Amino acid sequence: MNKPKIDIITLGCSKNLVDSEKLMGLFEAHGYHVTHDAEQPDGDIAVVNTCGFIEDAKQESIDTILELVQAKEEGRLQRLYVMGCLSERYLADLENEIPEVDGWYGKFNYKELLRDLENLDTLDNLDHLENTHRHVTTPRHYAYLKISEGCDRHCAYCAIPLITGRHQSRPMQEILDEVRWLVSQGTKEFQVIAQELTYYGIDIDGKQHIAELIEKMADIEGVEWIRLHYAYPAHFPWDLLRVMREKKNVCNYLDIALQHISDHMLDRMQRHFTKEDTYELIRRMRREVPGIHIRTTLMVGFPGETDEDFRELVDFVKWARFERMGAFAYSEEDGTYSAKHYDDDVPAEVKQQRLDKLMRIQQNISAELEAEKVGKVMRVVIDRKEGDWFIGRTEFCSPEVDPEVLLPASEDLTIGEFYDVQITDAEEFDLYAKKI
Repeated sequence: MNKPKIDIITLGCSKNLVDSEKLMGLFEAHGYHVTHDAEQPDGDIAVVNTCGFIEDAKQESIDTILELVQAKEEGRLQRLYVMGCLSERYLADLENEIPEVDGWYGKFNYKELLRDLENLDTLDNLDHLENTHRHVTTPRHYAYLKISEGCDRHCAYCAIPLITGRHQSRPMQEILDEVRWLVSQGTKEFQVIAQELTYYGIDIDGKQHIAELIEKMADIEGVEWIRLHYAYPAHFPWDLLRVMREKKNVCNYLDIALQHISDHMLDRMQRHFTKEDTYELIRRMRREVPGIHIRTTLMVGFPGETDEDFRELVDFVKWARFERMGAFAYSEEDGTYSAKHYDDDVPAEVKQQRLDKLMRIQQNISAELEAEKVGKVMRVVIDRKEGDWFIGRTEFCSPEVDPEVLLPASEDLTIGEFYDVQITDAEEFDLYAKKI
């Protein structure tokens, strides 16, 4: 008997993508044919892995579910299941409002979907299978590696702890085994992700073990690049910088969300970090890891943000000259501390003006920093070919969010391989190069 075809649709962040990939692997290990983000439902089963982080993401998830409900009603889809952050947080409401969905699963019990489809009595064997039968949907040469779930920080604006709960580190040996398995499948580059990766290990024995983990990963044969995402500034594990400096395959790149610089804002945001702490953090990072590329995220329009608070933020961005920076306007998320205790008192037009100004400044900084790379020799990995160009990245560029390196399609290059190239030109966010 042929099993139904399943399409998994992933919305939201790379942490969700990892969950989808592991679920795909479990389905395939049990004989299902699985696709990811198919253009159209093809008559069998769709599984939507939802995001519930901010209002826009929640709306996208709901819209996607409703589109698939319509496909089911029109006979283009047999069954529809929903999993992920949105259903983890709003399960009862969603069940009442969208009864056409055949089953709802949360952020952590998605393996029960396979149990229910297969009529299994137990999930005992699935924990091992999900790490050794993962279906990587990214280009074969890189993968996302999730090392923990949840967050203990409880920033005033953030709904993540309400969805994912307390920080929970994966066992180190389990992570290292997954890395070895991924290397055996052709993975060379690892994007290490967590809601708060610097906290790794605290829940196990009260100590931060992120430096130890990354050092052990770096020693695994076949690991070419390791890139770190989503650090937290308070109680930063300084030994991580030593590992970054000493291990050539640990990219000189760190994604660390700083959110603001004004002490007034940092206090209201419950960041437990000061303006002076932040300046010293960046000075020390640049001192201990020369050439490090720092990616950060900043927020404008948080309740109570004054013109003076924003001026401090502008001055900070001009001083820090971040190699990579994103910014967003505050939006109130129900259940958070700020939603309960603060009025959303910065007008929408002021938020947008501040956001636009901050990004204009960063745009100029980015253009200047990228121009400084012209003439330099850099190592790149080739991700894909588009028209007249091969598209690659340096160690300073994470997939999909950072600048890319374009090389002529006439070059003799192979997707997934590393090359030394010379940078020949630069635009605001992209570089041009030729193979050496």
